[in-house]
Amino acid sequence: MSVHSLPSARAVDPVTQAKIQLAAAHRLAVYHELEEGIDNHFTVTVPGHDDRYLILPFGLHWSEAKASDMIVFDETGATLDGEGVVELSAQCIHAPIHRITGKRVVLHTHQTWAVALNMLQNNRLLPTSQTAAFFHGHVAYDDHYAGTADVLEEGERLARLMGDKHVMFMKNHGVLVVGDTIAQAYKRLYRLERVCRTQLLAMSTGQPLQIIPDDVVALVQAPHPDDRHSRGERDRLYFEAMMRVLDREMPGYAD
Repeated sequence: MSVHSLPSARAVDPVTQAKIQLAAAHRLAVYHELEEGIDNHFTVTVPGHDDRYLILPFGLHWSEAKASDMIVFDETGATLDGEGVVELSAQCIHAPIHRITGKRVVLHTHQTWAVALNMLQNNRLLPTSQTAAFFHGHVAYDDHYAGTADVLEEGERLARLMGDKHVMFMKNHGVLVVGDTIAQAYKRLYRLERVCRTQLLAMSTGQPLQIIPDDVVALVQAPHPDDRHSRGERDRLYFEAMMRVLDREMPGYAD
């Protein structure tokens, strides 16, 4: 078991653990080709607080993210702890979404296959595979791209549009995923890219897509009473496994 597992085999404090996991998520986004270098943003609410957030300071490449790099910022954009600054659109998108939705983790990317789907006039994610069925009914759509986010009101608009969904498709832009834990949110982001890719590949054949009926989607989404692993445990095990991959392939994120 990795020493960076959830919970960590080392008795680190919750803030340090959040920094380690957040650094791991950035490096995993590079490993899974979900990133754009120094752009896009991942944030997590600082444990023990509701109004301050951890982020990688702007200017660092995601492949070099380390726990010690993470800074703390608030909705005004002030850096409260650490060295560096929060990028403006990260402040304006993430802080209001954290505040309004109450979600602890907000991940925003311009990942390739999700953006490709969002470039289409009809960008709806369809329940055409088992994995896609998990997203059905949980995706909000922002269909009116109006440029980069540079005011807090834009984040507030997105938060209201998202409501209780955990994924947002941003037309001509990208995607946004929220979660209660970094493990949960990152797994959603990873799986989202895969279902966008498979839908676009299926669409490229020109053949009709087979939609899974709503009653079957409901069965897929409902926890089975005999399942030995809860959804939260599955998220944890996934993220632990991916951190072990990082320990081999991209070590140093926990520094």
